[in-house]
Parts: sequence; C-alpha cells; structure tokens
Amino acid sequence: MATRNIVLTNHQSQVVDHLVASGRYQNASEVLRAGLRMVEEAESRYATKMNELRAAIDAGQTDLEAGRTRTFTADQFATYLSERAEHAIREKRDT
Repeated sequence: MATRNIVLTNHQSQVVDHLVASGRYQNASEVLRAGLRMVEEAESRYATKMNELRAAIDAGQTDLEAGRTRTFTADQFATYLSERAEHAIREKRDT
C-alpha cells in the first residue's frame, strides 16, 4: 500500500480520533479509507446523474431540431411543471 502524508484540520483530526476511540475503526487509516469509499460512491452517483442529464439534453436537442416542441403560456407551464413534479414524487414514493 502507498503511504501518503496528509494535513487535517483540528476538527478533522478530532473526528478521526473519536471514531478510532469508539472502536468502530482500528486506526486512522481505516477511517480515511472509509471516507474515501464514500467519496468514490458519491462521485460515481454524480457521474451517473451527469450522464443521464447529458442524454436528456441530447434528446431534447434532437426533439427541438425535429420540430417536436410545445408552446405554453406562463400559467400552462407552471401547471405542467407542477404535474410533472407531483408525478415524480408519486413515482419515488411508490418505489
């Protein structure tokens, strides 16, 4: 394993010390590895979301170029967005 020297703030050092003292982790290296795993997972989720967003943008651009668009008044658009949000909330709740 590679050895690295890092600088922690006092607060970060106290958190590491507290977690080791709690017995949950054997040493500071375990705490930092667990933290890095969390960062990796978060970065993976972020990359997935960004890829989904890029795909949605591409699909929207394709629809726009093909003339598949809708025209809304401000009130119609607000209603449309509210309905989409309610639908998304229901779907999330049902899964």
